[in-house]
Formats: sequence, structure tokens, C-alpha cells
Amino acid sequence: MSRREELAERLAAVEARIAAACEDAGRSRDEVQLIVVTKFFPRSDVDLLAELGMRDLGENREQEAAAKLADGGPPSGVRTHFIGQLQSNKAGAVTRWADVVQSVDRPKLVGALARGAEAAGREVTALVQVDLDPAGGTGRGGAAPADVPALADAIASSPLRLGGLMAVAPLGADPEPAFARLAALAEALRADHPEASWISAGMSGDLEAAVRHGATHLRVGTAILGDRPSHR
Repeated sequence: MSRREELAERLAAVEARIAAACEDAGRSRDEVQLIVVTKFFPRSDVDLLAELGMRDLGENREQEAAAKLADGGPPSGVRTHFIGQLQSNKAGAVTRWADVVQSVDRPKLVGALARGAEAAGREVTALVQVDLDPAGGTGRGGAAPADVPALADAIASSPLRLGGLMAVAPLGADPEPAFARLAALAEALRADHPEASWISAGMSGDLEAAVRHGATHLRVGTAILGDRPSHR
């Protein structure tokens, strides 16, 4: 089987899961957008995914993504998402290629991204990443739920576009209560910022739970691309 055939088969399997999850939740399939996370996979996979119709691709590391997209930029019609933890000194570099930054978790990052977007002359959508672990300290990043309103206000009053919320379910825990908390936070956010409609939640192992709790964007890597190569 060629790599293109493998990706097509895996995409079809994930699509079937999403469609079934939407049906079970009483939601339209059109309400949920799939983002394929290409971290640690080559540019050739990015191009194959674009050929197969994928229009949203995600990366976790600025340096890797910049190198991968250096030759001609993203494929035509593809929206690129940065979804990893981000240092403020890398924010300007990210805004040169990312259309969406999903991992904004502190005010300092808002200013750095806004300056980078203005310098690059690009419109960048920003999501507030929320830490859903009640104990905190997951190492995955994310603002405390209590800090979400102020952080969202900072994004909305900057040159960035406020998209909504993003979160990762706590490792080793039932994702259902975590995604339920995220849905409640998203509802509260929309009361103040109706345009902030994104709920980015759910990955290869828990996408069904995310759909049940209103996720609008799913970030799937392994189920489509296979086991990730060793860290480089």
C-alpha cells in the first residue's frame, strides 16, 4: 500500500468515527472540523493530506513547522494551526506561517503574537488554552479557568481575532468531566464574546467524548498518520 493509500484509508476511518459521534450526539457533521496534526511527519505527508482534501493542518513546534513550510509555504487552501506550548520569543516567528494559534495561556503571549501578526501583515486567530486538570501542574500548558475571561478580553482588544477555547483532557483521566467543564467555560465566554465559537478539544483517543460535549474542532494525529517517529 502506498503512503497516499494508507493516509486515505486512515482518514476514512477517522471520518467514520466523527460521523458516528455526531449522529450519537444529535449534531450535524458540518459542525465539527478535523485538524490533522502533522508533528514529526515530513512535508510529503502534508502535501498528500492536502491532495486528499484536508484543509486544516496542525503543528506543535515552531522550528520544525517553519522548516517544513519553508519550501513554498503551506499547500494552497490549507489553514495552519500552531497547537503546542509557545515561548514568547518564538511568537513572532509563528505568526509568519500560522493562521491560528491555539495555545495562548498568558497575557505576555498575547502581546508578542499581536506584534508578530502586525509585523507580518497577517490576520491570526488566537484561542485561549485552558488547563482542565483540577490539580493543575500537568505540564501541558493552559490558563486556569478563572483566568480565561481576562485573557479572552486581552485577545479581543488586540489585533488578534479571538476564536474561542482549546484544551487537552488530563492524562489518564476520564475525558468526559473535563470536556464538560470546557463546554461550560465556552458557554460563559460566548456570553461576553459571541464570536468566540470555537471549542478545540479531542484527539485520536477521545474525539467521541469531545463531540458529545460540543467540540467544534478535533486535533487528530496518530489515528491518521500512524505512530509518531522518534523525537528529532
